[in-house]
Amino acid sequence: MNPVSNPEAPHWVQVLLSLLGVLGGTTGLAAIATVVSQRGKFKADAADTLTEAALTLVQPLQLRITELESEAVSARAELALLREQVNQLQFVVRVLTRTLDRWRAAVHAPDATLRRIRSVVAESERLAEEQ
Repeated sequence: MNPVSNPEAPHWVQVLLSLLGVLGGTTGLAAIATVVSQRGKFKADAADTLTEAALTLVQPLQLRITELESEAVSARAELALLREQVNQLQFVVRVLTRTLDRWRAAVHAPDATLRRIRSVVAESERLAEEQ
């Protein structure tokens, strides 16, 4: 027995199949090389896509934050005005309470007379005009 057998296909067919195998292997290697070399580009494209998606989500939030900050400034200004009004009203209440206390004391005094009560009221009016 001869270890080398005769191929049944013609020689040129074997050469063609070998050539196709080498080209196929080369194409596969070329494809792998292309993928490896463009891996950075794929990562960059993915990063761009993620960045674009994040900006799409962040922009409405930034607009809303700007609106809320504007509303907060307005609310703080209104609060300051209302606090000032409350302080003024508290002052008026204190003045009126003191006036009422003086009038009550004049009315409840043991020696109260109509003339003395009118004098206390007139004095309160004079003090109010000075302020």
